Amino acid sequence: MDGLDASAALPLLGLAAGIVLGYTARANRFCTMAALERLWYAGDATGLRTWVLAGAVAMAATQGLILAGVIDISTSFYMVNRFMLSGAVLGGLMFGFGMALVGMCGFSAVVRLGGGNLRALVVLMVLGLAALSAQRGLLGQVRILLVDNLAIDLAPVHDQSIGSLLSFALGRDVTALTMLVLVGGALAWVFSDAGYRAKASQIVAGIVIGLVIPFGWLSTTWAAANAFTLVQLEAGSFVVPVGDTIMHFSTYTATIPDYGVGLVLGTLFGGALAAWRRSEVRWEACDDGRELGRHLFGAALMGIGGVFAMGCTVGQGLTGVSTMALTAPVVLVSIALGARLGLAHLVEGSVMAAFRRNGGAAHTPAE
Repeated sequence: MDGLDASAALPLLGLAAGIVLGYTARANRFCTMAALERLWYAGDATGLRTWVLAGAVAMAATQGLILAGVIDISTSFYMVNRFMLSGAVLGGLMFGFGMALVGMCGFSAVVRLGGGNLRALVVLMVLGLAALSAQRGLLGQVRILLVDNLAIDLAPVHDQSIGSLLSFALGRDVTALTMLVLVGGALAWVFSDAGYRAKASQIVAGIVIGLVIPFGWLSTTWAAANAFTLVQLEAGSFVVPVGDTIMHFSTYTATIPDYGVGLVLGTLFGGALAAWRRSEVRWEACDDGRELGRHLFGAALMGIGGVFAMGCTVGQGLTGVSTMALTAPVVLVSIALGARLGLAHLVEGSVMAAFRRNGGAAHTPAE
């Protein structure tokens, strides 16, 4: 990398990571919404186990790089010493409900667009524009009122890592021990199922997807140390970067795309390659105006909710988890609850059905 300009190399690194991510996800049906649907309606936890495996690998590798002194992500927005609880809960619920309405998250939409899914294109356009509005536009004022102004100050702890919080409470550094407990517990649950242990392709997929996250931290850390311009430390998200990608295609500002834009485009190409190799390329569109309206509304909820929560199923579910940020588990639980409410509304006719122990009718999970 020494012969490359850091600013020019960064989107290329994101592109490479995205191709691996998109191909692996498409080839192995890695989708958060589908994983939750299969768990709730078919009793199959395979997808969820792969997702948890990816998160555990991302955390172990990222924290290992931090402990080895290879990367320093203390300036990442995931590590800010202001715990935005209201944004994590409200944004997570909005994102999860919207995800249920459209049947995919932002990441899955990029992957599916590679196979010709025009519903995914609609979702991404609306999600990206809604995210930009919530981050930099008029809806940003609502975000400041409901999220920023209600943040809990964690200045005495310096950051919001669960390891740092426990170290502060106990008076000794237990960050490494915390990571080992979290990763060990996750892996123990993942491989507790004998059937899952026999699914080599799912295990490999979880490991590969998990390793994309520390690659992102390494890439942006390198660029931040070598570029002449400010570089945001990031590893993977599909909310604001989707909006940034739209802006780069629609306007010219003489700025070089960042890692996130490269990751989005790479994921699209990777998904397209996997769809082509599996003969799954086909045009798909909304059946009627009602379905289109549902996709528009759900995508807007995901875009706004993703900004409020500072991430999505990948942005918080993998990247946030890799940092051990306190917001990550709160956002993930909120997304899951929002998705359950959304599915109850769609499949069972009422959001209240989500609170019934045996609610739910037969349902075909998302692709």
